[in-house]
Amino acid sequence: MIDRKTPAEIIVMREGGKKLGKILENLLDISLPGTNLLTLEETAMREIIASGGSPSFTTVADYKWATCLCVNEVIVHAIPKSYVLKEGDVLTIDIGLIYGGFHTDTAWTKVIKNTESSLPVYLRRQAQSGVKNLGDIELFLKSGEKAMWDAIEVSKIGNHIGDLSKAIDDEMKRSGYQVTKTLVGHGVGRTLHEEPQIPGYVRGELKNTLKLIGGETLAVEVIYAMGSGVVVYDNDDGWTLATKDGSVSAVFEHTIAVTPSGPEVLTLMPRQLS
Repeated sequence: MIDRKTPAEIIVMREGGKKLGKILENLLDISLPGTNLLTLEETAMREIIASGGSPSFTTVADYKWATCLCVNEVIVHAIPKSYVLKEGDVLTIDIGLIYGGFHTDTAWTKVIKNTESSLPVYLRRQAQSGVKNLGDIELFLKSGEKAMWDAIEVSKIGNHIGDLSKAIDDEMKRSGYQVTKTLVGHGVGRTLHEEPQIPGYVRGELKNTLKLIGGETLAVEVIYAMGSGVVVYDNDDGWTLATKDGSVSAVFEHTIAVTPSGPEVLTLMPRQLS
């Protein structure tokens, strides 16, 4: 069942999303060579509480953290641990916030660097993934971000969830990267994960997928890799998933509302508003 939100409820989610976008931007800004992942987690928890919200991810059974922090081939659900970021690491920060009884969810991926270096150590480590230079990584990240924005653009009344999937699929095919087919975007609101699922690839006839009529609040999410996109559990913690072939991965995600005036992105970072 789809839990569509009233205009008043979307206002509350807009307020929460604005807070979350600001927190994510700060976390990305302090993610530099020498930063410990535990510092990011502690900062996230502190800023969520200071904002008047509470961490969304702790509502998931047995998950105790405010963030998922994924480095290089680790793609989703990575438990924050004591790891010091190195120049050339590819970091995904995934974070959620509850405000006024409603969840918002967002994620972003960046290359850890102080300079526009050629990152020789990282490139040797990623040679198996076909990474030749920093430009390859930046093109990879730009493709995922574009796929997310393309899917958001078609999140309009009268379109179908399949149109979002097709937008992501089209960009991935154009760029030559692979979405992870076992991980999907989703509805979000009163709970962190709601219907509908939003695959990053076309699955069946578009007309047979959910038709958007307004009031849907969606976590539009592109989860993809430079390699095959097949994932495995990275260790025995029961959470961390990584690419099976060790290829670098990334996630781009915003929470949006489908409104009569078009899609509204609720979790924009302050720099995305300018």
